[in-house]
Amino acid sequence: MAELTTLARPYAKAVFKAAQDQNAVDQWDQALAFAAMVAADQEVKNILANPGLSEQRKAELFADCFEEPLPEALRNFLLILAENKRLALLPEISALFRLYRADLEKSVHLTIDTAFELSADEQQKLIDALSKKLERKVELETAVDQNLIGGVVVRTGDLVIDASVRGKLARMAKALGS
Repeated sequence: MAELTTLARPYAKAVFKAAQDQNAVDQWDQALAFAAMVAADQEVKNILANPGLSEQRKAELFADCFEEPLPEALRNFLLILAENKRLALLPEISALFRLYRADLEKSVHLTIDTAFELSADEQQKLIDALSKKLERKVELETAVDQNLIGGVVVRTGDLVIDASVRGKLARMAKALGS
């Protein structure tokens, strides 16, 4: 996975810069998200792996998956990816693009696992506290994990804040065992 991200990073940076220059970050984000979904489809993966098709033809077939005609810039981007045999990197490129966009907009998407369902008021308090701590606009996604006993586990990217009872017990057991 790290290797794919390394390969995808220059493309994601370039397309993000182009999107900023065109003042079209939202449109590029949506197009890349759809392209990533298409690239992740198993049938499409099989087509991309077919050595009998030219890279130009693969890019054309890929572009045909879109409902509307593609803007010239996106068509060119897909062609560049195809020529370099990188169309399969679109899911990683899209994910990196979203991270760059979130950084630009000073926002962050958090997943919070809790032992019990949170009320709207509790969710808002968490959003306010985390927004202040992270100095970002927080988008919250919650999930119930009954194995936590109590507390919460907050995840975003590679940051994990484990404030669960299960996590505290595990840390205590580790400390006692050493």
